[in-house]
Amino acid sequence: MSINNGAHADFYRNGTDNCEETPLLGNGSAPARTTGASFVSCVFNLMNAIMGSGILGLAYAMASTGIVGFGILLVLVSSLAAYSIHLLLKLCDQTGINSYEDLGGKALQKPGQVMVGIAILIQNVGAMASYLFIFKSEFPAAIDSFLSPEDTGKAWYEDGRVLLILITVCVVLPLSMLPKIGFLGYTSSLAFFFMLYFAVVIVVKKWSIPCPLPHNVTTLSGNLKILNVNDSECTPKLFIISIKSAYAIPTMAFSFLCHTAILPIYCELERPSKVRMQNIANISIGLSFLLYFISALFGYLTFYSHVDSELLLGYDAYLPRDIMVMTVRLAILLSVLLTVPLIHFPARKAVILLLYGRREFSWLIHIISTLSILSVVLMLAIFVPDISTVFGVVGSTMSSCLLFVFPGIFYLKINTERLRSFDSIGAAILVVFGLLMGVTSLSAIIITWVKGS
Repeated sequence: MSINNGAHADFYRNGTDNCEETPLLGNGSAPARTTGASFVSCVFNLMNAIMGSGILGLAYAMASTGIVGFGILLVLVSSLAAYSIHLLLKLCDQTGINSYEDLGGKALQKPGQVMVGIAILIQNVGAMASYLFIFKSEFPAAIDSFLSPEDTGKAWYEDGRVLLILITVCVVLPLSMLPKIGFLGYTSSLAFFFMLYFAVVIVVKKWSIPCPLPHNVTTLSGNLKILNVNDSECTPKLFIISIKSAYAIPTMAFSFLCHTAILPIYCELERPSKVRMQNIANISIGLSFLLYFISALFGYLTFYSHVDSELLLGYDAYLPRDIMVMTVRLAILLSVLLTVPLIHFPARKAVILLLYGRREFSWLIHIISTLSILSVVLMLAIFVPDISTVFGVVGSTMSSCLLFVFPGIFYLKINTERLRSFDSIGAAILVVFGLLMGVTSLSAIIITWVKGS
């Protein structure tokens, strides 16, 4: 498997299933593996792969499902995500395969490998596009917040598209060119603390915006925003079922999907073992769950039914020049930028595998693949009109496959346990849940599009 661009990463079992004794990086003969990524670094990398643009869309999901409904769904999706990681790591430990694509090949031959590669590519391109979409919409607002009202909207540096292109070329591209995922551990730790600061600000600012919301407010750009609100909208809803609820589970699936980064991180883990990697996954998902729920809850309790699909945009109208909002906007932007290279890593690996197969590392292929993927992502980020569209479509299709369907199917096909074993039953439940979630959510989303048109 070409886990990164300078080395092959294969498991050498040496007559044992203990990954602690397994050199993961080598050249195919007598691999000499030096120090790997630390436990803490891997936790930060995985949390960075989990958290990103999803944290900005979960308050909107809570407004569509209610507090209790959202909590139940978030617990369900996060628990199933951790369990599907358990199945992937168990298969990795049993077979010596440490690539999601190769597990697909082991289970379903070449079609399985191709399906996983395509799903990884589409999922990660969608994720990166959503991150850059946030940058396009948020960075001009962040700049406007530092300018006087009469100076806004006049300069090139307030054009989100221009800024997006510049930052992609100057920041995202150099980080995406790095050959090993472990190098991103330092930037991932910064991204985590930015997300933590985001959650703190959302909690604090809940008491800075009155409810009911003011009827007439002026945004940073000078536009008048008129809301129809009443006192009853200040009462939080525990359960909500509507057509908008169709976006909730896909958004959660999108927010917890880190499976494309699990095995690359596993391969670079210092003293790798299934237990250590599972602990990394559990800690990362647990901390992400906590930050997700807190930020979604207080974001919903601030705006109630008027939550924007991209949470921070709601603060422009009511706290346009608030210092904490301004700084958290910059923190989220930095976090998003630092996440894109990490998500780019498995996407590039999938492209190289699909187009070139197994081959020695080539800087030419590495550079061409990186530039091609980032070009597509940049075009999507520039032209996609609404981030909830990305969450809904990608979450209901590719995210549900990678998070639930594929791990369950691969486990049932590869594992030799009896079908009535606990993990076999759990794998079957994952498949059924993923298919039901994907079909139901995508159908509802299509219906909303038809009605909207």
